[in-house]
Amino acid sequence: MPAKQIVFALITFLHDLFTVIWVGGLITLGITVLPAAKEALGKGPQMKKLMDTIQRRLSTLVYISIVGLLVTGLLQARHNAAFQGLFTFGNTYSAVLSIKHILVLVMIGVALYRSLVLGRRSGPPSPSQGNLSVTLLLLNMSLGVIVLLLSGFTTALSVVPPA
Repeated sequence: MPAKQIVFALITFLHDLFTVIWVGGLITLGITVLPAAKEALGKGPQMKKLMDTIQRRLSTLVYISIVGLLVTGLLQARHNAAFQGLFTFGNTYSAVLSIKHILVLVMIGVALYRSLVLGRRSGPPSPSQGNLSVTLLLLNMSLGVIVLLLSGFTTALSVVPPA
């Protein structure tokens, strides 16, 4: 296997790994951890303490993943002849990729707001603050799934010639 293919395979692997860490963490948190913690602990201070601890640990992984995704994504995009530049809509591949990138930027904004604004507030959370945090978690989880779908389309557009 030529060196260029090995390097591209490693870049793709890292991009996929960073995606799994971020989106997989969101899905696991939203579908498994949060409901189980609510069931076991209720909505009291222990629940807040647990979720704050999980949020702190995941935030570090998410920040690393965001940087990794940006770097590996740029390297991947340059590899595709259909890529016309960031946020261009000149062909189907670039349009789908641009929509994906816009959604990723929204996800980054939501992640930063949840961890840097909502996660840093001291004192007992108001019910509306807790609801907002859960809503934003579910929003990011949903956006992550849509981003994965768009990634599937960009891969198909890269490999499968149109009929």
